[in-house]
Amino acid sequence: MKNIVKIKGTKSGVIVMLDKESTYEELTEAVTEKFRSAASFLGNARVTVKFEGKTLSDLEKFKLIDIISENTDLDIICITDDDTETEERLNKTLEKQLQNLSSNAGQFYKGNLRPGQVIDFETSVIVLGDVLEGAQIVSKGNIVVLGELSGSAFAGAGGNSNTFIAALKMNESKLRICDSTLVTDKKKKFKRNKGAQIAICKKGVIYKESLSNDLIANILID
Repeated sequence: MKNIVKIKGTKSGVIVMLDKESTYEELTEAVTEKFRSAASFLGNARVTVKFEGKTLSDLEKFKLIDIISENTDLDIICITDDDTETEERLNKTLEKQLQNLSSNAGQFYKGNLRPGQVIDFETSVIVLGDVLEGAQIVSKGNIVVLGELSGSAFAGAGGNSNTFIAALKMNESKLRICDSTLVTDKKKKFKRNKGAQIAICKKGVIYKESLSNDLIANILID
């Protein structure tokens, strides 16, 4: 049988290469078999998933993600996408989904954090505004910024390395998750990512990933 689904591992996650000539039904069967047989090898890592080869709708991607989740122990944090228009559309979805989280999910902070301002939360927090350069936000849980993060953010302050920091736009000077720190060298010129991003900690190292697709709805504030 033709190998219509291939899996490629990257530093940040998994690329699923789909044969563009195959039907979606054929691909779902192949994805099921491929990931079921590779489950023990893939383990339970937190990963991003990117689909290449065949053009898929958001719904089709979600169904494939469900298949992967059902047949492996992978913790899928988001789908990545190279299309700018898709990123912009999904960033809007990100904002709507996070704003719809119930008040029981964590605390909300409305307004911008200005230089010199420091706020500290015992639970996860959603900031409805910007965290400006020189401002700092600390949380024992997760941090979600529905705006621009240009200041410092410290998630997992209670010692939880499984927390995350997410923002619609990250221009941060310093990120910290549990005992790990990521500092941006402002002297270096770099292309800033205009899309939403998430920072997670893997084996003591903080990685930033693009946030794509409505799977952001699965990011629930603990």
